[in-house]
Order: sequence, then structure tokens, then C-alpha cells
Amino acid sequence: MISGTRTIFLFLLIGCTPVYDMPDGFTPHIISSEKYDIFTYQKISNTTAPIHIYIEGDGNSYDGAGHPTSNPTPRGTLLREIASNDSAPNVVYMARPCQYIMSDLCRQSDWTTGRFSSEIIDSVSSAIQQIAHSQPIILIGYSGGALISGLVILENTNLNIKKWITIAGVLNHSDWTDYFNDSPLIHSLDLYRLPNIHQVHYIALHDETVPQSLSNKWLSGQMVKQIPDSSHSSFPNLKLDFSIDKQ
Repeated sequence: MISGTRTIFLFLLIGCTPVYDMPDGFTPHIISSEKYDIFTYQKISNTTAPIHIYIEGDGNSYDGAGHPTSNPTPRGTLLREIASNDSAPNVVYMARPCQYIMSDLCRQSDWTTGRFSSEIIDSVSSAIQQIAHSQPIILIGYSGGALISGLVILENTNLNIKKWITIAGVLNHSDWTDYFNDSPLIHSLDLYRLPNIHQVHYIALHDETVPQSLSNKWLSGQMVKQIPDSSHSSFPNLKLDFSIDKQ
């Protein structure tokens, strides 16, 4: 239940075009976390099997002129499609705070300079805890959602996370903004070390948003899978490895 002074808007439409079609077997859920209400859609049918939780990227944070938007809801559908096609019994697509749902607690910094703030990480962690409880988790982060998921793992050893998967992941925002000569994300935490957990990282061969030189720097010694004919927003025929055997 949503209470207090929050005024909630569920952005299911952009103009006259639906943002997504709810996939068969999934139902929408709004999770009240530490501060924000977080939009998810979920398919949960086995209370003992691992839960695959997909964390969305940064979404529509800036417009084409480089100005912050008023609504960070993603325009692209890549991660929603990947999650929708996951045949596992337990699958959750999780938006970032202030995506799809805008409340009076949302601030522009929540999707710009503070997109990886402690408040954001705490809220995503709380939402994951409410979904999974003690069930095993495979955590999948796309783009900036990769950094979110890495910070969640480092700061929540109580969560039963068995594997970490990233797709076109930003894994150090300081390196990333420096590379593009962008303003630093001054209100954000950074991922200065990778979690010590079974992990695999998928890199697009033609990614201009997260260049391979940065991925190579961040992922030295890790399991990396380079996907041909792919870009930051397109991974045709991507098949994720969900095995949780020891590397």
C-alpha cells in the first residue's frame, strides 16, 4: 500500500504509445522500499528455486541536448524483453526509483548526479529483500543497473545472491564520466571493487555508450562474453548463463 504524502503516477504511456505490453504470466507490483516506490513486474511460481531479478539501466535521464529530463522512464525495451523471455519459474523485472512511478519524493538528482546514491542503493536493496526473502537470487544488471546491482551485493551480505550477471554494464561511473568528459556524478557511490561472487559479464561488440576499453579495465580476470553484432541497446539472440556452479 502507498501512503503518506506521496503522489504516485504510473507512467504506462508515453504520448499515445504503450511503454510495454505486460508479458504472459507476469503481474505488475509496486514495492514500497526505504524511500521510493519501485515498479516491478513479476512471475513467481516456485518458492524454492532461484529468483532472476533484472535491474533496469539509467533510462531516459537526459534528452538529446544533454539536459536532464523530467521523467527517467526508459524508452528502450531491451531489458524488459530479455526478462520477458526468461523461462525460469521466478523472474522479476525491476525498474529504478522514479522510473514509471513519480512521487513527490523524487528529485532530478535521483536519475542524474545521484543515480547511484546511498538512498537509491538502500531502496533497491529493500525491494530485493521483500521479493526474495531467503530464496537464492541471480542478479542481472543492465547498463547503469550493473553498478546498482554490484553495490547491492557489496552492501547486503545477508541477501542470498548466488550469481551476478551484467549486460553492457557501467561498473565505475568516475571512469565513465571522465572518458566522455561529462560532469561527475557527485552525489553517487562508486564501485571501486567487484564483489567476490560468481559472475559473468556480457559486452556488446559495438557499444558506444560503454566502450570496450573501459569494460576491459574493469573486468580484468573476470568471466567476460563478447557478443557479436550487438550494441548498447541491441543484443540479438542473447542467451544468459544462469548456472551457479563454481567457476
